[in-house]
Amino acid sequence: MAYQVIARKYRPQRFSEVVGQEHVTRTLANAIAHRRIAHAYLFCGPRGTGKTTIARIFAKCLNATNGPTVDFSDDDPRCREIAEGRSLDVLEIDAASNRGIDEIRGLRETVHYAPAQSRYRIYIIDEVHMLTREAFNALLKTLEEPPEHVKFMFATTEPEKVPATILSRCQRFDLRRIPTALMVRHLATIAHREGVEVEEAALYAIARGADGGLRDAQSTLDQLISFCGQRILESDVLAMYGLTARDQVMALAHAILKGERAEVLRRLDRLIDQGKDPARMLTDLIAHFRNLLIWLLTGGNAELLDLLDAERAALQEQASLISWEGASRIVEVLVDAEARLSDTGSRQILLELALLRAVEMRQAVSIEEVLSELRRMHQQASVNDLPAACAAATSAARSMALPSDPLGVPPASVQSSHSVGSDSSGSERRQAGEPSADSTAPSAPSASISPEPQQVWSALLDHVGRVRPMLRSFLQHGRPMGLEKGRLVIAFPPEWCGQRDLADTPDCREILRTKLRELRAPVHDVAFVVMEMENAKLPVSNPDQAFSTVPMEVTQEPSRNELRTQVQPEEAHQPNRGHRTFPSSSRPGDKLDPTEFKNDPLIQQALERFRARIVQSG
Repeated sequence: MAYQVIARKYRPQRFSEVVGQEHVTRTLANAIAHRRIAHAYLFCGPRGTGKTTIARIFAKCLNATNGPTVDFSDDDPRCREIAEGRSLDVLEIDAASNRGIDEIRGLRETVHYAPAQSRYRIYIIDEVHMLTREAFNALLKTLEEPPEHVKFMFATTEPEKVPATILSRCQRFDLRRIPTALMVRHLATIAHREGVEVEEAALYAIARGADGGLRDAQSTLDQLISFCGQRILESDVLAMYGLTARDQVMALAHAILKGERAEVLRRLDRLIDQGKDPARMLTDLIAHFRNLLIWLLTGGNAELLDLLDAERAALQEQASLISWEGASRIVEVLVDAEARLSDTGSRQILLELALLRAVEMRQAVSIEEVLSELRRMHQQASVNDLPAACAAATSAARSMALPSDPLGVPPASVQSSHSVGSDSSGSERRQAGEPSADSTAPSAPSASISPEPQQVWSALLDHVGRVRPMLRSFLQHGRPMGLEKGRLVIAFPPEWCGQRDLADTPDCREILRTKLRELRAPVHDVAFVVMEMENAKLPVSNPDQAFSTVPMEVTQEPSRNELRTQVQPEEAHQPNRGHRTFPSSSRPGDKLDPTEFKNDPLIQQALERFRARIVQSG
């Protein structure tokens, strides 16, 4: 007898022999038992999962001598004719080569003939989605109301290409990919019958390479027997498929989860040198991290996963190294790389970058989490961080001698103007029946105590930075010039006037006033000015530099009177002398002090909380 390949030799002949499709075989068996047999069936599913095989077994059940029955005899001549493909009443048609309207017209003419020997005339049309639109339209009427002795059975791998008018006239059955464990057991049975010794790891590798198709697995086993003889090892299967060993995949995944970048690259390079296919390797990694993700989400419920004992142990160990959010981000990175792998000429480089990104993603957090945590930190800082620092700043202010004002105004005049302004505003409020602002604010220190502007400004920046780091970044380029009518005058160099504009808003001013009250400072407001320097640029890194009297302009809210310093007569008529457009790019000497930024308490807390690091470019 001529040699018969394993896929045909061990083809199922009964519903009980079909592997992994019990939901279909049980339904058809019950339909036969209850005599609820439809006139058209559609079997859908991936290749090699049993679509045509189930259609043939169903045909044998219907046309058996004592049928319709599931328990037909193996020696039944009608069943043997169907199994051998020589039955006159069971016609198998390949729609790929008989896809035109002429072939369907011929079918419509033959359906009216009675069966030659059997009870039903059965048409099995394989790959039915290959029929043309005209052929489908010609089949509609016959398919909807065929003669009582006619049954249609369609098989297709692409049901989405079948018109809805055809689908609505059929009972549809979707076949699944065969689980790996079932496929391994079935292959072990075949190997035993063939007298071949196959390692369990080799059987698992065959099933993994078949991707749920039993016919593919049987064909591979047949080929391996011819290649290896009576003993098949895992290495033989891996060499044939270009697969990566399961323990190698798990070791590579473990290195990713541990954050060992160098080890990841070493293992990947070793696998590439062994001739492993990058696309297949990436697919195996995605499958592993998908299993890990489901393991984390289900709390280690292995019933939802198709795993061997070694894989369960590996997943249990790796689950302690990552959260399900991190695993999902790694899967997203790898799936994105898989989609781009076919379009790149440097597949190894793309795979290396994808794995390095996966290492970074294992502990990444979403922007929503970052913002939520920052809001919580800001709220906590605004409640807990101010009293001690305020007390320290006030004590330091009282211990210092009264300095001369940099603007040239005597200290007594400054205090007098502040007192007059406060009294006049307070009397106006009392006359209008409004509560005084001073009644709700903390009591200010006595007039005999007047701290340096630099001391007040430093304390103000420190407290503002704890609740509004962005506002502090706007203010850090300003330098205190002195006190004027209860206001702290802050000067900005012309190249930083844009930062002044960002800070000079009602919301920011209210924050500054609140912090000044909390500090019990001798001032109640801040005035911003733009300074004009002659023959020199204002250094932003030296806060102790003494400023000379220079042309500048103080900007206030619209409701306040503008405070202007003395202007040279020859410059008074020039418009917009004190304003300049903020430059589009900072000059080399005007960069943010990295040490001051890194030492910010809120930045330090954020770096520690998120396990982050500051990356400085340029």
